[in-house]
Amino acid sequence: MIPRRNTVTAASLLLLMIGFFRGNSLSCHPAEYEIKDECCPKCQPGTHVKKDCTEFMSTSCQTCSNGTFMSQITGLKYCLPCTNCDTGSGVKVKRSCTKTLDAICEPLEGFYCIDTKEDSCVAAEKHSECKPGQYIITKGTASKDTLCSDCSHGTFSDGTLTSCRPQTKCDAENHLIKPGTAAADAECVGNGSLTAAMIMEETGWGPTVELTTDEKPTL
Repeated sequence: MIPRRNTVTAASLLLLMIGFFRGNSLSCHPAEYEIKDECCPKCQPGTHVKKDCTEFMSTSCQTCSNGTFMSQITGLKYCLPCTNCDTGSGVKVKRSCTKTLDAICEPLEGFYCIDTKEDSCVAAEKHSECKPGQYIITKGTASKDTLCSDCSHGTFSDGTLTSCRPQTKCDAENHLIKPGTAAADAECVGNGSLTAAMIMEETGWGPTVELTTDEKPTL
């Protein structure tokens, strides 16, 4: 005959095992969420759970408040905050936030994105400007910065050109008045237009004019 004490112990162990497997065997449908060992229906996009379901009542849902969204069915008791497209971060609104979709941001004009999150640009920087003596290899886009390169010897660019231009070569009939640099073209002037005014402007020299007695001003 089996002692009563052993029978009770075996029964208790059996109940514990049944409870353990029952608790771990709870598997809710993808459209449900688990709460207190129960499976409750999830709320639709654009809403969140206001009150969990009970034995007699289904899940109570509430519409997302302004500035929040929920893009999928959920068992959460809150909606997610909308992304703020802050111009201080170099971005602007591409798509406004709705109850069911988050906002999407894009770079401001003349900016390129340096940080993304899913389909949205989080931060952007202003396109680089090529310096005088450089030319633009590729113009900046919303995703890439402007690329610059130095002009080769004998060419020039003010930094806004897409290719360097050859410097003008002065000859015997066109006198050099300013040598060319990587940032500016050479300046020449022809014999026929080489006036005294130009010479004085370039050299700082000018004739001295003396006034006659009749031309002197009266004090």
